Parts: sequence; C-alpha cells; structure tokens
Amino acid sequence: MSASYEVRDGVAVIALQNPPVNGLSYETRRAIADGLERAQADAAVHAIVLTGSGKAFSGGADIREFGSPKSVTEPNLLSLIKLTENATKPVVAAINGVCMGGGLELALGCHYRVTAPKVPVALPEVKIGLIPGAGGTQRLPRVLGVETALNMIVSGEPVPSDVLAALPGQKLFDKVVEGDLVAGATAFAKTVSDKRPLPRVRDMKVSHPSADAYFQFARNTVKAMAKNFPAPPKCVDAVQASVTRKIDDGLAYELEIFKALMLTPECKALRHAFFGERAASKIPDVPEDTPQRKIAKVAVIGAGTMGGGISMNFLNAGIPVTILEMKQEALERGVATIRKNYEAQVKKGKLKTDKYDQRMALLKTTLSYDDIKDADLVIEAVFEDMGVKEKVFKKLDEVMKPGAILASNTSTLDVNRIAAFTQRPQDVIGMHFFSPANVMKLLEVVRGSKTAKDVLATVMALGKTIKKTAVVSGVCDGFIGNRMIEQYSRQAGFLLDEGCTPAQVDRAIERFGFAMGPFRMGDLAGNDIGWAIRKRRYVEHPNLRYSKTADLLCEMGRFGQKTGAGWYDYQPGKRDAIPSPVVDKMIEDYRKELGRAPRKIGDDEIVHRLVYALVNEGAHILEEGIASKASDIDMVYLTGYGFPLHRGGPMCYADTQGLFNVVQAMKRFAANPHDDAQFWKPAPLLARLAAEGKSFT
Repeated sequence: MSASYEVRDGVAVIALQNPPVNGLSYETRRAIADGLERAQADAAVHAIVLTGSGKAFSGGADIREFGSPKSVTEPNLLSLIKLTENATKPVVAAINGVCMGGGLELALGCHYRVTAPKVPVALPEVKIGLIPGAGGTQRLPRVLGVETALNMIVSGEPVPSDVLAALPGQKLFDKVVEGDLVAGATAFAKTVSDKRPLPRVRDMKVSHPSADAYFQFARNTVKAMAKNFPAPPKCVDAVQASVTRKIDDGLAYELEIFKALMLTPECKALRHAFFGERAASKIPDVPEDTPQRKIAKVAVIGAGTMGGGISMNFLNAGIPVTILEMKQEALERGVATIRKNYEAQVKKGKLKTDKYDQRMALLKTTLSYDDIKDADLVIEAVFEDMGVKEKVFKKLDEVMKPGAILASNTSTLDVNRIAAFTQRPQDVIGMHFFSPANVMKLLEVVRGSKTAKDVLATVMALGKTIKKTAVVSGVCDGFIGNRMIEQYSRQAGFLLDEGCTPAQVDRAIERFGFAMGPFRMGDLAGNDIGWAIRKRRYVEHPNLRYSKTADLLCEMGRFGQKTGAGWYDYQPGKRDAIPSPVVDKMIEDYRKELGRAPRKIGDDEIVHRLVYALVNEGAHILEEGIASKASDIDMVYLTGYGFPLHRGGPMCYADTQGLFNVVQAMKRFAANPHDDAQFWKPAPLLARLAAEGKSFT
C-alpha cells in the first residue's frame, strides 16, 4: 500500500506512504487515484485532504523509477494532476513536510493548499538538467507571480513555506497551520466543502507589467550564469509561455521542452551525478544496517593547512576537536588561520557571530598525546612521509582508547603499511581530504585490507555529517584520484615536449570545462609536491617515462604561487597566471636537447589525450576493484578535481563519446613516437566493453 485512506467526519484523508520522501512512484500514483475515485463515489464524503506520511508531503518523482517505463505508466503524474484538478469535491493539499518537484506540482493541482510552517518548497528539476514537466512552470507563476516563480524555478532552491505564505498577493497557500496539520486541514476542508465552482490554479490569470523587457532581461542574466547548461534559459522560455499562451498550450510547450532536455548530454550528465552521489554511500559488502561507532570527540594531529581545514569540518558540525602539535608556535599559527577563515565568513555575512563563538568554543589544543587518548576518532595530517607516519601511528596505538578509529589523511601512501604499524589494523582507515579541506566536497575513504566494516560504515556516515561526498577507494599508490591525475599530468608534460605551451594546454582544457588546467593546478598545489612523488617513482618504477620539464622547473625553485613563480609568473598578492618567457625558453631548450621540432597541436588532441588518460587509468582501477563502480570515479573527479559537471565525470564522458571511439583515439595516440605507447594500450575492461558495444555505466 503506497497511500492510506480514511474518512474523518465527512472528510476523506489520503496519506502518501512511500518512504523516505513519498516519491510519486506508479504504485503511489495509483493509490492516490483510487482514493480520489473512492471519495467522489461516497455520498458521505464532502471533501478530500491529500497529505504525506512521515516528514514529507512528496519529494516528487521516485528516483528508483527514473527513466523506466513505470515512470510514465498511467496514471502518470500529468494524468493524476488532471484527475485531482477535475475532482467534483474540493481537494485540499495538507503540506506537512518536504514539498518538491512533482510533489509541488501535485499540490498545485489541488483546489486548496494548507501548510505547516518552515516546510521546504521547491521545483529543483533544473539541478538535473530539466525544467518542471508536470505544469510547474505554468501554475507556479499564477499563484506566486512571474518573478518569484521564475527565481524559484531557475535556482531550484527550496524556500520555507511560511516565507512564501507571507508574500503579498500570493495564492499558493490558503492557510498556515500550527500544530496538528491534518486536523487543521480537515477543519479547513469542511469550511469549503460546499463552495462552488471549485477554484483551480489553471483558471487564474497571470501577467507582468513589462513582460517583454523583463523576460529579455531574465534571459540575458540566466544565459550568462548558466554557461554550459541548457535548462536554465529554457526555464525562462517556459515561464514566459505562462504569460503569453493559454494554459493548455503552455503545458504542451513545457512538456515539449522537458522531453527535449531529457535527451541532452548535459541532462544525462547531471542525472548521472545525482545518482552517483547517492550510490557512493552504498558499499557492496557492507550492509546499510551495519552498526556504527559513536563519534563524539575528534582529535587531529597537525595544525597546518590540512589539519586546520579538517578540524573546521567537525567544528562546523558541532563535534568537539582537539588539535595536537609538537610546538606551541605551530598550534598558535593553526588556530589563527582557523579564526581568520571564520572571521572572513562573518564579514561576508555567511556566518553569525554567535555561531562563530560556538565553533571556536569546541576547539582545544595540546602538545601532549595524553590529552587526546579519549577521542573516538583521530585523524593524522602530518607530512607525507612514511617514516613520519610510522612514528605517529605507533604513538597512537600506544595511547588511544580501545575502539578508537585511527585515520590517516595520506594522499598516496600505503594504508595497509600504516595500519601494520599498530596492533589494531582493523581500526585504521584512510580519510583523504582535499585542499582546502574546509571547502572541497570530496572525501576519499581508503579501505585497508583489514579495516573493519563498522569502521568503514562509521566513516561513511560521518562524511554525510560533515557534508562531504565520501567515496570508497581500495589501497593503491595514489588511490583513485591521484593515481589517475598522474597519467593526466604525464600527458600534459608530453604535450610540452611536442610543441605546446603551458598556457595553450590550460586554455584548451578550461574551454572543455575544467575549473583549472594542469599547469595552473600544479602552481596552486605546489610543484614541489609532484616533484617529491616523481622522485619516489623514479626509484620504484624506473621504466615509467615523464617529461623532464617539471623537474627542471623545480630545480629553478619555481614551486608555484607560494614562491611567486611556477609554470607562470605571479605578482605579489595576486593569483593571476602570467605566461613566463623564462619557462617558455626552458621548454624550448629541453626540446632542442631531445632533438625535437615543435609541431602544431589542436585543442581536440590536447583535451582527449588528457581526458582519455584519466579514462584508461580509471578502467584499470575498476578492473582491480580499487573502485567498485564507474560512478564512484566520476564523483571523485566532479567533487575533488574540477572536472566539468556538465560532462558528468571522465567515465560518463567516455560513455557519451562511445567506448569504441575512445579506443580508436587511444590507438592513434599510441602511434605517436613521442608518447607512451604502452600506456595507451586500452585497459582490458575498456577493450572488452568497447568490443561488446557496452558502457561503463
């Protein structure tokens, strides 16, 4: 049963029952339709209340049905809204909780709407590359006015119900009910049970005093903000139709746009990301009901950039943090940076002073391991060196209470080796935060061979608490993200050897949609970090080829923004990347040393060598079980590496291009005598999927 039915003193109450958010699945739609028909056939029923069970009215379409035949099986949502709108007895929507997407469109099909206060109300379809497809763009302007409705539809952001109810002239809500909403809605339904004709949103008038000028202004503004996404400008077109067309023509136009957007690569990419984020928390061999360890106190080892940023995540979530350092000056610098970050938020109006005070009150500092022994979770954020990590974990093993989770923020090192420094490897896990740790959404959760399932479940849940996208990785050099980015960076270096400049490579990949090209990224992160990793690689993998330009750059002391010079030149206090004649000459001289004449390289080759390098390494990672699914790799790149959202991540992009075409391009790259032919041999998984006409997803 997906909806309950009962009669209360002449009022039929239909309550949606499809947890967690009462998604409008086929079964739920069918149950609502049956309830409406039953109520209309019962002479003892004078009015109908439609509400939700639990904490939601309805969150809209049931994501489990997305793209399946069930999503359009009759009664589809359009048919259900029409049935509701044409009911012979008044239908009152009692909006008890979350009212979004199709849920709001269904409520707009009811004759009246009453709401509890502070209910989040939204039409968020734009966030998955669509516009509302069941009348939202035509009905919402009729009850809220054109400008308020368009703002909601274009942003997709929720607005509290009582804020909307307080707008002058609004017709969305007939009443805000404090206390028992269903009792209040039932009482309201009785007062309107004999009123005829029944009011319908579709019959309301909508206009704007300067419609042409307003919509042109809105279209220009939205296009500038939307950039690579077609849905936001289409929202403007659809809302304009609510003013310029009759309701049925407007509804038909809205549906036409909706169906066209559904087929766009941008919509497919956004839906892929939407589902990928939810799928990331699902681990094949860790049941959802796995017991979790209590995390009430956190300790962080190291007060540097990473340690301070990591600490802020927990302070923001109301979890007490103790930072441990070896020297008082380091502690003071770390706390000063945290204060500075929070004060900047206060200054911008993003954080209230009392919240700032509360967060700082949760922070303690110490120079003694004895002061952190009762922490439930300790995160090591010290220098990326195995010898340093060994000392820290041996000490943690000695002092931490039984059952405490011991986490390393390592970005490349072997978590199994780190765990072996302790007598409790089951309690050790990798928690790889990305810099700046208080801003970046990604958390790579590295599962050691002996990491206990309850430790993994606890850390994944904690990721949600601190508002991170947590993705599980197995143990390998660099895990998912950094292992793949190494191949991307190698290709960037080879492109310099063959004729490109750093600015040309960066421009091409940024036009593709990356937030930052590989050379600007190197300057931001610090070129010395990559240098240290390569030195280790030269010993461990002597046959692995690199361009020597990055090493030559570091030998010149050009480590990036922190030294005022890297691949680019930087002016004091500014981050603008200025092409450097010194670097260009260094690259030219190295080419001459290799005996190579520069060749002209187009943007298409630049982009695909970089992106397909990610794809091929990603295929190896999937095959080895380092990542359990392709969407996990995409979430790592969307949330941690600036991969363009409208492309859906490297694996999604490869699927969009067709894996057969990806393999053909790789064969061309392998034929380049200056590239790494061995690397461009397609990973076995990629070769098999391409041969079978299949995709990663």
